[in-house]
Amino acid sequence: MRDRRFLLTAAASIMLLLFCVLASIACGSKSVGFPTVIRSLFHLGEETFENNVVQARIPRTVFGILAGASLSVSGALMQAVTRNPIADPSILGVNTGASLFVVCGIAFFHISKGSQYIWLAFAGAAATAVLVYGLASIGGNGATPIKLALAGAAAGTALQSLVNTVMLPNNQVMDQFRFWQTGNIGGASWTDIRLLAPYFVIGFVVSICMAAPLNTLALGDEAATGLGLNVPLTRAFASLAGVLLCASTTALAGPISFVGLMVPHLFRLVIGPDMKKILPLSAVGGAALLLFADTMGRILGSPGELESGIVTALIGAPVFILIIRKAKVKSL
Repeated sequence: MRDRRFLLTAAASIMLLLFCVLASIACGSKSVGFPTVIRSLFHLGEETFENNVVQARIPRTVFGILAGASLSVSGALMQAVTRNPIADPSILGVNTGASLFVVCGIAFFHISKGSQYIWLAFAGAAATAVLVYGLASIGGNGATPIKLALAGAAAGTALQSLVNTVMLPNNQVMDQFRFWQTGNIGGASWTDIRLLAPYFVIGFVVSICMAAPLNTLALGDEAATGLGLNVPLTRAFASLAGVLLCASTTALAGPISFVGLMVPHLFRLVIGPDMKKILPLSAVGGAALLLFADTMGRILGSPGELESGIVTALIGAPVFILIIRKAKVKSL
């Protein structure tokens, strides 16, 4: 029964992603129909207006697929490592930590290349993840979901104040940083795709390899240790993959929130907690969600556009409240 449900969910997710891909290419300041998009994809060499529109939107769509998949898989890994249904790069403050390191790089080292952004974002995200988990572990009961959320909110607020402190006095830094910080895939190019793709492949392969150990970890630290699992090493590798996926996407697209929270949680409700199924489905679902948000931003903001990070926040905030209510976590 569960295998049948998984296959149906996977088929529906892939179909939804294909629809979102077509919609992403079709919609914009100049919309074209789905038949035109499909026809143009098979005749990209022809010099027509429709073909030029389609070619211009393909990099944005491909980048959206990679970015959405990265954020969603990163969220699934963080939820598994912390055994926390509300773990997410944005809620735990990881995105803000990445933002702080990037703005410091812009202000003090005058960086401007995506490859440099990635390493700074990775360092900031990793440092923030360690900080938040350490703060949440203080006191009794360990790092409970509510304590992680509170520690992430506190760290995120403190780090955001540091971002503002570095950014606001310098108009040039503020101009360079403000378009990045809202989270958007609109300016994506094939160069960005080539930068992101290796990090996505490495992070996704590591996450798939960690699926079985994470299933064992879900039984609890003591039970997992009794079954022969190296718990610290499992957490370290899974966290490293999650931070790599989140940081590389954040560096190039800005801090896009709630994708990593919504998608894994939804699939967990539908097909159960098996990480061997959750991770690949999260990649497909996250790609579809980010493309949907990006397309809706273009439709709602026409003739301009709303950044995809704003749309995901509008969708994700009510979902976050519902998850909090469902979790019914009493201990602080």
